[in-house]
Amino acid sequence: MSPRRLALAAGAALSCTALLAACGANPPQADGAASEKTAAAAGSQLTEDKELHGQLPEKARKSGKLVSVNNGSFPPYEIAGSDGHNLTGASADLSAALGKVLGVTIEHVTADGLPSELTGIKAGRYDFAIGPIGDFKERQGANDFVDWVREFVVFAVPKGNPKNITSLDTACGRKVAVMAGGSAEGVIKKQSDACKKKGKAAVQVQSYKDQPSSILAVKSGRADAFFSSQAPLTYFVQQSKGELELAGTGQSNGFDDLYQGAVVPKDGPLRDVLLKAIQKLIDNGSYDQIMQKWGLKENELKQAGVNLAKS
Repeated sequence: MSPRRLALAAGAALSCTALLAACGANPPQADGAASEKTAAAAGSQLTEDKELHGQLPEKARKSGKLVSVNNGSFPPYEIAGSDGHNLTGASADLSAALGKVLGVTIEHVTADGLPSELTGIKAGRYDFAIGPIGDFKERQGANDFVDWVREFVVFAVPKGNPKNITSLDTACGRKVAVMAGGSAEGVIKKQSDACKKKGKAAVQVQSYKDQPSSILAVKSGRADAFFSSQAPLTYFVQQSKGELELAGTGQSNGFDDLYQGAVVPKDGPLRDVLLKAIQKLIDNGSYDQIMQKWGLKENELKQAGVNLAKS
């Protein structure tokens, strides 16, 4: 992790008044509609692309809005406001910019965990999820992914790493927190089986519904580590005031190239228009400025894509 990125992540952390009260709140609904102020902050005077607007689903064109679902606790991408009425973070800023380009308002609704998000999109309760959500082959059967970041999966551990967790192989016999329904949960459970086959103690997997609950488990000693995406873990480590550190960085940790992105209904009209709109923000520099603002330069993609995951 570069000093510059850490400094940027620390700066982003200032937008939350407290680690768990502000960032961990999971309000029933968070309003993150596009605004002139946020779009301007993205670095360009964004205007509606009439052609892209015309390619939106008819429902969105008539209502003038799209509804994006989130779980409100995936900083620095999704940060629920302490008042329960707003959403900030890189995803909120990207949504604001997308709303300007598409000529619609993007509203953010918070659901209770990833399974609820994916089920709701498939059922048509939500138009999409800006995410980013992990793109994996098994998930592509029910939904499509418009990928806009590359991610890495590592561990957050107590300062000093007392259990010496430096890789998946060293997680045997340890208590490891993960987000329920997330890709890391599947990988750590597979590792637990591998530990047992080698005659070692199984990983004691603890599944939580959100990031703050997982972090609390580590800080309180209930878990030895939290296994999750590096970008949010960097954020939480910065907010821990020296209580936590990252471990297992620079390794695959059970993942191939890991792409994350927006989730849209399978083969629906929103997929291609969202892909074009995100690529437009990449090409005009707005995306880069948003990602840099939130300390996510190392997670950028130069080309957005659909269903980039190969496994």
